[in-house]
This record gives sequence, structure tokens and C-alpha cells, in this order.
Amino acid sequence: MNFTLEKTLEILERTPDVLETLLQNISTNWTSANEGDETWNVFNVVEHLIYGEKTDWIPRLEIILSKSADKTFESFDRFTQFEENNMKSLSQLLKEFKTLRKKNIEHLLAKKISTSHLSETGIHPAFGEVTLLQLLSTWAVHDLNHIAQISRIIANHYKKEVGPWVAYLGILKKRN
Repeated sequence: MNFTLEKTLEILERTPDVLETLLQNISTNWTSANEGDETWNVFNVVEHLIYGEKTDWIPRLEIILSKSADKTFESFDRFTQFEENNMKSLSQLLKEFKTLRKKNIEHLLAKKISTSHLSETGIHPAFGEVTLLQLLSTWAVHDLNHIAQISRIIANHYKKEVGPWVAYLGILKKRN
């Protein structure tokens, strides 16, 4: 098994700083564009990460670790950030994400997760039974997925400008 909580925390703890370093004080030209119809811009991705910190990872962890007979997760609306009409700056969003993540990591550490906890399960509305190990692994990979998405959104600004080098820049390859 490749999973360890320590390795997972290495990613979870660093994500806010990675995003802050990449995005803080960058011009809105980089952050307001998206990848086409029905795609997200950088603001949307950060808002999505914030919503996950508020409603997804820790609440699901609590359900899995609970003694309740019903371990069904609430559905997670991946598009709620579009409904909230958030008028915060990117700097404010990054700060909020950092604060929420710190709080969630403290909560996670307070649970004193043991190896035996990792096989405990909850019920995902789409996938059925999932383990705590899968939830925690997904949390870290979810961060990496969105860091890659943000990088891709920004890189696409220079897709035409790189000319023939596009053949060597996988980040600029069309995604399905």
C-alpha cells in the first residue's frame, strides 16, 4: 500500500501555499479566462476548493468514523460556487482557503487516525461503499488535480504563442 497519512498531509498542508505562490498578485488576465464553454476559471477552481473544505472532506470523515448506522454522505454539488455570486478578490479567496485548510488539518490530526480506521466505510451517493483511506487519498489527489487544472488554464494563454513547441508541451494538449 502506498498510502500513509503523513504523505497525504504533505500534499494537503502545501496546497494553500502552492496556490498562493502561483496566484497571489497575478494579473486577472491569467485568472479570469477559462478553457471554453462550461469550463472553470481560476476563481471558480479556488471557490470550489473552499466549498469542499466547508462541506465535503471533514463532514464525510466524520460520517465514516461515526457510530451511526446510516453512513450515507450528503451529495456534493460541484457547481455551488457559481450560485453564491462571490464578490471576493482572489487574494481573499486564497486566504479563506488557507484558513479553512489549516482548521481541517487540525481537525483531522485531532482524530488520531490509526491504520484500523482506514478501512472504515461510508456510503457515497454515486460510488456506494468507500473507505476512509480512499477519502483521504482522494482529498490529496483532488488538490493535485486542481493545481494541474489551474496550471493548464494559465498555460493556455500562450498556446498559440509557443508555436511548434506545442508538440512538446503536454499541458497544452486538448483535453476531453
